[in-house]
Amino acid sequence: MYAAISLSSPVAGALDMALLDILGKVCRAPVYRVLGGPTRHKVRAFSDSNQAGFSAVAIAAPKPASRNQGKAYQNQIQALVKQLPDDRDFVLSAQGSLTPGDAASVAHAIESSHPLWFDEPCPVANLEAVRKVSGETVTPLGFGRGVSDAGVFQALLREGLVDVVRPDIAQWGISGVRRIAVLAEGYYVAIAPNHDGGPVATAAAIHVAASVPNFFIQHVPLPIDPKDREMRAAIVSGGLETPRDGFLQVPTGPGLGIQVNESALEKYHAA
Repeated sequence: MYAAISLSSPVAGALDMALLDILGKVCRAPVYRVLGGPTRHKVRAFSDSNQAGFSAVAIAAPKPASRNQGKAYQNQIQALVKQLPDDRDFVLSAQGSLTPGDAASVAHAIESSHPLWFDEPCPVANLEAVRKVSGETVTPLGFGRGVSDAGVFQALLREGLVDVVRPDIAQWGISGVRRIAVLAEGYYVAIAPNHDGGPVATAAAIHVAASVPNFFIQHVPLPIDPKDREMRAAIVSGGLETPRDGFLQVPTGPGLGIQVNESALEKYHAA
């Protein structure tokens, strides 16, 4: 019996990745070739801390203590930005925690530092609020984390309120992210899929990047703890999440181009 799987469930994205992996293996071709690629042979990436090999980093905006933070909050964020090396690009992430007024002030404050984009400065539920932020700054804005309705992306794009769309790879899967990428391409908007999962999802995100022309940069959620990074490397071997000069290499094997180490999965699951 057929059972519908909600897009809000990570099962939907995982199933899409698994089916495309099988299809690629049957065709003896990487997923990105099955999908008409490649559009590139390496993928620019950023992580959540100043880790070796990455040329860009995500900075988490401090959680606001109250509404209407004012100058002190802007100075706090500028101080975080100044700690970065001069050659390191950055994304400022607020996770939708700011009011439109605070978000607009922060966006204006970081303009001169040239962020790649300001991620989720405020919730997307109210487009008028997003319009306030967009209309008061030239800082690029990114939205899409947690959005499970393609209509929301369509509205943001149609109104010219977003510069980088960020559909979640776990929710949308490879096929869904590609559909959003095609939608964004018509508005000359870049795509940088959100990714907070494991190395298999990293492989899927790389195949998306290699199959769409308007890809920008891929987040890789590497943990700070070396033991956790060792675990991720053991589960999927081959240096998948190890960048060189800021870029990840595109796998060339069939399907997702990776082999999952089942013994490592058992080891860390038992731990």
